[in-house]
Amino acid sequence: MAMKQKTWTRRLMSLYLSVAVFVTAMTGMATQAQAAPANLDLAAKSAILVEASTGKVLYSNNPDQPLPPASMSKIMSEYLIQEAVKQKKISWDDVVPVSEYAFYVAKISDASGVYLNAGESFTVKQLYEAMAIVSANDATVLLAEKVAGSESNFVQMMNKKAAELGMTNTSFVTSTGLPANELGPYSVDTDQTENLMSARDSAILARALIRDFPEALEVSKVPRFTFRAGSPQELKKANYNWMLPGLNSFYEGVDGLKTGFTNAAQYCFTGTAERDGMRLIGVVMGTESNTKRFVETKKMFDYGFSNFKLTKQMDKGASIAGFESASLTNGVELTVPVVTGSEVKMLTKIGAETKFTPTVTFQQLAAPIAKDQVVGKLVLKEEGVQESDYLQKEDMEKASFDVVAAQEVEEASWIRLFFRSIIQFFSGLFSSGK
Repeated sequence: MAMKQKTWTRRLMSLYLSVAVFVTAMTGMATQAQAAPANLDLAAKSAILVEASTGKVLYSNNPDQPLPPASMSKIMSEYLIQEAVKQKKISWDDVVPVSEYAFYVAKISDASGVYLNAGESFTVKQLYEAMAIVSANDATVLLAEKVAGSESNFVQMMNKKAAELGMTNTSFVTSTGLPANELGPYSVDTDQTENLMSARDSAILARALIRDFPEALEVSKVPRFTFRAGSPQELKKANYNWMLPGLNSFYEGVDGLKTGFTNAAQYCFTGTAERDGMRLIGVVMGTESNTKRFVETKKMFDYGFSNFKLTKQMDKGASIAGFESASLTNGVELTVPVVTGSEVKMLTKIGAETKFTPTVTFQQLAAPIAKDQVVGKLVLKEEGVQESDYLQKEDMEKASFDVVAAQEVEEASWIRLFFRSIIQFFSGLFSSGK
């Protein structure tokens, strides 16, 4: 009987070990599958795919190599024009006469433009639309001169802003992306003839433009453009971004942003698309043809929208476990209950379990406190995620949500504060006596 019992025990132990090994193996395979980077086999020298709200990098290939971006440089020109308008240095309605330099650039046969003529004048808005929609080089240099007095001054502004935005692999020599040594009498004497920018930096720049000036997308999403409308010199052109509605490579959700081509750069594209409240930014550099840049971008967008989504982790007004209240001074109460100030959404991979750990950092608070007053920041840290998984280091550090007071707390009267201080004094005295 004892022998039979030992046999059954050995069999049960063997079965248990087999199951344990199987589960461990399957878990390991699942973890590997979850962690494995996407193999999109892109035909591009460099590429990156980013979710805009979180800065999470969903795919990258050689993202930090500085390469010629060609007309993708104009994203920076767009940013600086938008900024100048916001700061009231210029106005959208300002009328700008065509300069000799802009007229010369308009005559360069292989450069995109709207053929500005000497003696003509256009508003800043008209020139900006020509730059953003049909990549007009002549309009771009004219705007550069308007903002900074000269293109060389404007290029200094471009490089300064690049540094401010954290674009560490970028260097501009022209406002347009045209080679600096192919501008005839306006050529720049420099060892660096092409603008240089990495795919990561282009994504950083695109994200900054969309974040700081979302109205820029209202222009970049226009598929067809008419310049000098109603005049004998009326010019109609399609947006070079063929992923927009009605164009050859249409992709649902695309509303920007900028193409680029020079012989050195080949065909580049910084694109952005939004579906179901999630915005992706994709950059491809050094593809072999006009169409190929959109084919490769589609691969990235398909991967991003099929495999990731923004999921609700907390409702607006929800209590946060472990951080239900915040301490304050001078109040009728010594604490104030706190809740989330908005719905909390995080990027997750579809079909995979994602664990987040909440941490709240409270401000130093003193009464009075108003209901819905911001009192701290909530960070949801994803298990296993590192700084390298983000577009920029600060994306991991600054990904936070407002925490607000759930109710108001009035300032305590002086008499209440007086007696409270006496109680605290004697409490501390007896505590130290122990």
